Amino acid sequence: MEKVCVIGSGYVGLVAGTCFAELGAQVVCVDKDKSKIDKLKKNIIPIYEPGLEELVIRNVNEKRLTFSTDLGANVKKSEIIFIAVGTPPNEDGSSDLKHVLAAAEDIAKNMNDFKYIVIKSTVPVGTSDLVRKTIKQHTSYKFDVISNPEFLKEGDAIKDFMKPDRIVVGVATERAAEKMKKLYAPLVRTGAPILIMDNKSAEVTKYASNALLATKISFMNEIANFCEEVGADVTMVRHGVGSDSRIGKSFLFPGCGYGGSCFPKDVKALIKTAEEYGLKMEVIDATERVNARQKKILIPKIERVFGTKLEDLKFAVWGLAFKARTDDMREAPSIEMINELLARGAEIAAYDPEAMAEAKKIFGRKITLVDNQYDALKGAVALIIVTDWNEFRSPDYERIKKNLKKSVIFDGRNLLDRDEIKKYNFTYFSVGHPPIIAE
Repeated sequence: MEKVCVIGSGYVGLVAGTCFAELGAQVVCVDKDKSKIDKLKKNIIPIYEPGLEELVIRNVNEKRLTFSTDLGANVKKSEIIFIAVGTPPNEDGSSDLKHVLAAAEDIAKNMNDFKYIVIKSTVPVGTSDLVRKTIKQHTSYKFDVISNPEFLKEGDAIKDFMKPDRIVVGVATERAAEKMKKLYAPLVRTGAPILIMDNKSAEVTKYASNALLATKISFMNEIANFCEEVGADVTMVRHGVGSDSRIGKSFLFPGCGYGGSCFPKDVKALIKTAEEYGLKMEVIDATERVNARQKKILIPKIERVFGTKLEDLKFAVWGLAFKARTDDMREAPSIEMINELLARGAEIAAYDPEAMAEAKKIFGRKITLVDNQYDALKGAVALIIVTDWNEFRSPDYERIKKNLKKSVIFDGRNLLDRDEIKKYNFTYFSVGHPPIIAE
């Protein structure tokens, strides 16, 4: 049985640690946040991720998964140590590596034997060398540094871990490669290839993957805006483009921009790292600029109907998380859009199935948070849909019409059925389609 220590019990660390336990490893998740560890010991999960709570409880009961604040003792007990701490962006967009390097130093000071030290955090190219240098300064024990980036989508993280497209492993020794093959062996049976490469290539692979996916989103958003101007239907265009096997169907859904903890941060970090090498990432830079603009794409549509001064007008907002199946509001388009509306004097009543606690932290009393999606409609002049939750896709149109002062909907995710919209005589603005104007 592999003995694994995961340092950092946030989104990546908790999911990875729990899944390794599910694969049969003996895992301890370590975090310096005592309150978080105390909650985890009581089976209180600090993040919303479908399926995670059940997996944590099962592996805790099977005694394969434990939680601790004692990094030193657990480094000594473990052979494989994952660094899964946060790498928040600095003001200039670069990655802040202080938590990664602090973890490396703490590992080094508590080593008592050979260790495999695995960087799971998203880090810029060259970080494995920095970690290796940091550890050498504080110990004489031998070790390997391995780069093993994660490719988890929030809302589907368990599935992504247990049935991955690929497992990327960056190593400097054959010994490290064999150890990681053994750890991930249960997943090889599902057909997932383990791609062994050098550390720097593994580090770049993570950033390149996220930047390419972000670029697909921004590209399709530009096409959607073009479709609106020329009178084309972006849904038809998306089907036509996505049917090409060279392009594929994923990440071609237009909307009001991407958010979350990965794409915005990783795109900025890649641009900044390239600048340090004297390179300008022109395509990726454009991806970021298009996305920043796209987060406000509904504002001109709202102004077209209600004007630029929105005092004494109330708007209902459905969806606050950056995407469905998560409570994460980091870089969420809802934040940009709501702040723009508030600046124009509007009142906001909002609902999200999972992100209400996060929204309260961000907005405080600036907006009204309601108990269900239909309560948000009362007294509002329009409905604005920002997140693609399934429960918003087939709403009670009669109830919407009854509660809104005006029959106007702004759909930032193209969720609603245009035939139903016409049937109930709504004025309807989406992304990449001609508007529907009520008769």
